[in-house]
Amino acid sequence: MKNNSIKTVVATGIGAALFVVIGILISIPTLVVPNTSIQLQYAVQSLFSVIFGPVVGFLVGFIGHAFKDSLQYGSPWWSWVLASGVFGLVLGFAKNRLRVQEGIFEKKDILSFNIFQIIANVVAWGVVAPVLDILVYSEPVNKVFAQGLVAGIVNGLTVAIAGTILVAVYTKSQTQTGSLSKD
Repeated sequence: MKNNSIKTVVATGIGAALFVVIGILISIPTLVVPNTSIQLQYAVQSLFSVIFGPVVGFLVGFIGHAFKDSLQYGSPWWSWVLASGVFGLVLGFAKNRLRVQEGIFEKKDILSFNIFQIIANVVAWGVVAPVLDILVYSEPVNKVFAQGLVAGIVNGLTVAIAGTILVAVYTKSQTQTGSLSKD
């Protein structure tokens, strides 16, 4: 149990740090909706989510986004910070449905990963972020749902491409179940 909690703390720290650095260095405005951009850190968060599960996935997004906002803007925008956490939480539930730790990431695993990440994006950016923007910040309904829609689409595409590549590369580094034989 102790080893597992140490792993969780280390993975959370590394994941959150990567979330901050990538989020600050690589932010491509969508030009479609204000304050919405292509964010590559969600691909990294997706990797941590499927390797370490929902708790680490949530913490990487929540802590990483809170720090990123604080460094970039002076204070966090809590509705979107929570949405980043929820994205990692939901996607983290894919951990036990995927065979990444066994060194297997085939077509059906890729499909499953992407179904989970699409659901996670819909929940985070289609529900959590806009609803909390309305309730907490009294933002206009049409604005926040437009931002959520664009964020969900670009994050979904980013994770579908870069996240799938990251998970595939990580999976190749794992020993495939049954691949070792005794000489």
